[in-house]
Amino acid sequence: MSAVIADPAVVDAPVARRPRKKLIIIAAVALVLALGAGTVMFLKQRAARAAAAASGDDDATSERAAATHAESKNIPFYLPLDPFVVNLADREADRYAQIGITFELESGVVGDQIKAYMPAIRNAVLMVLANKTSKELLSREGKEQLAREIMREAARPMGIEVAVPEPVTVAASAAEPAGAASTVAGAGASASAIADAAAAQKAKPRRRAETQRNPIQHVHFSSFIIQ
Repeated sequence: MSAVIADPAVVDAPVARRPRKKLIIIAAVALVLALGAGTVMFLKQRAARAAAAASGDDDATSERAAATHAESKNIPFYLPLDPFVVNLADREADRYAQIGITFELESGVVGDQIKAYMPAIRNAVLMVLANKTSKELLSREGKEQLAREIMREAARPMGIEVAVPEPVTVAASAAEPAGAASTVAGAGASASAIADAAAAQKAKPRRRAETQRNPIQHVHFSSFIIQ
């Protein structure tokens, strides 16, 4: 029986392929790990950029909101009232006025507060209008005076008393009696009268100063008809 002699190249071929296969597997695993690490780093960097962008957007939004709030403080709030129709105080003839009034306020919150007092405020405005004559309301000065009175009277139902400047009074000196003999007595009487007037002025109770700011900043007339 003849012996079979194996070819050395054939016998060594599987042995030579195994290390090469291991190297390929190791390289593939290393590539996968590298790709995974790169993906993780990319995702982290992307998340960091997104967080930074979101933070920047929040800051920009906060700045815009602050700017809008600051601008809104400078924008007045207007509250139009229903038109007033009232008989005037003319004695010569029956005259009446139809007047549209708009309040300029500090903010919309003040407008909500004024609406709660609107019946009493309208009554106060009507009382002011009914006390006017057509002659007083036809001039520009009369309309400006009316606006000031409406501002004062419309604030009273809300418990706000607007101080009105008091007129300055000057005490008149007593006339000196004729004759040289009564000169001293006349001077004494004049000094006494001035002293009494000064004491009375000090004793007179002063009007209470305004303790709260009037929320009605201006009164505007949207219509003004007198017939």
